[in-house]
Amino acid sequence: MPVKARFSARLGLVLLVGASVAALAGCSSLDGASTRIASIVTPYKIDVVQGNFVSREQVEALQPGMSRQQVREILGTPLVTSLFHADRWEYVFTLKRPGEEAQTRKLTVYFKGDGLDRSEGDPMPTETEFVATLGSRGSKSKVRVLEATPEQLARYPASQRPSSSPTAPPLEPASVSYPPLEAPAR
Repeated sequence: MPVKARFSARLGLVLLVGASVAALAGCSSLDGASTRIASIVTPYKIDVVQGNFVSREQVEALQPGMSRQQVREILGTPLVTSLFHADRWEYVFTLKRPGEEAQTRKLTVYFKGDGLDRSEGDPMPTETEFVATLGSRGSKSKVRVLEATPEQLARYPASQRPSSSPTAPPLEPASVSYPPLEAPAR
């Protein structure tokens, strides 16, 4: 190998090693800067709500002897039903927040036949208490009232519907004819 070629190969190797050392030194200073920036800018972490929220008011509305349909109208569709335990419905609610332990509440509703027998479970929060926990964690903000006062309702008078006279005969449905579903044979 000619001397000139060996010299340029060594010069290239020295330049490559020098560039690598300079890049690594630059990375360490960039690493510190990126760590400082990452500590300032944090990603949004969402609260995860799973299951059926059951309030204290809903539990208090349950009465022994209610049908399954009435219970479903008050509490919603149960999260867990079992073929082996058809006389019991499970309502489970979980709230997971970043940096906090998951909060889980459970309610079990027992039936005898088609009627409600009893309910057991964790103490449930009222709707107002639950809404207050969903607000900002840093400050306790006042929960807005979700009911209209009589003064607010007076601003919107109820519409006057024409009352149907008791002597008027009931209206019969208009006769409807539909086209045939199949084309006639040719």
